[in-house]
Amino acid sequence: MIIVEGEADKKFFENYYHHLFHEKAPWGSIIHPGKDEDTGGYQKLRKEDAINALKQNTDAGGKNLVIFDADNECETRRRELLAIKEEFGVEFELFLLPNDRETGALEDLLENIINPVNQPVMDCWATYEGELEKVRIPIKTPPTLTIPAKKTKIYAYLETLLGTSRSQKKLIKDANRDYENSLHWNLNAEYLEPLKEFLKNNILE
Repeated sequence: MIIVEGEADKKFFENYYHHLFHEKAPWGSIIHPGKDEDTGGYQKLRKEDAINALKQNTDAGGKNLVIFDADNECETRRRELLAIKEEFGVEFELFLLPNDRETGALEDLLENIINPVNQPVMDCWATYEGELEKVRIPIKTPPTLTIPAKKTKIYAYLETLLGTSRSQKKLIKDANRDYENSLHWNLNAEYLEPLKEFLKNNILE
């Protein structure tokens, strides 16, 4: 069983599992605690449904994988999650996105696996962010502008590549993305090697 932070992660890992193992992940084997709109980040692992799922899967002879964001400090987050493991007496192997050694989250991983042909889209976004940093709005406190979140960058990346119809717009949403679409994503990217090794070592053993 794989426990992830939210719906976006769940969809990515469903697609990546299929890409790696050439079959769909077993039903219910990739889950996220609570509702996707819940806040709390790594604290979601403390939720009753997460702890119960970990214990039940262990009791059934299964292996638990927890794949959460490293956020602002990879080793700090690792210690915090392993402390939950000890506190609740649950068993799991841990991987921190984007690559188990750097700060970041799912969106950082995604930015590193876009189809290289589409890199100009990201270059334009970097220019956009750079220009926003120069702007000062006197009536705003502070006068500097807020740079859009990384989630917005990924959303914009897909929006530029997809059509304008309602059905195409739906494909931008977390739960509807197709990470196996090689026009948009490269699931064979070298950047994914640490995650690939983690999954294969724990699922194929």
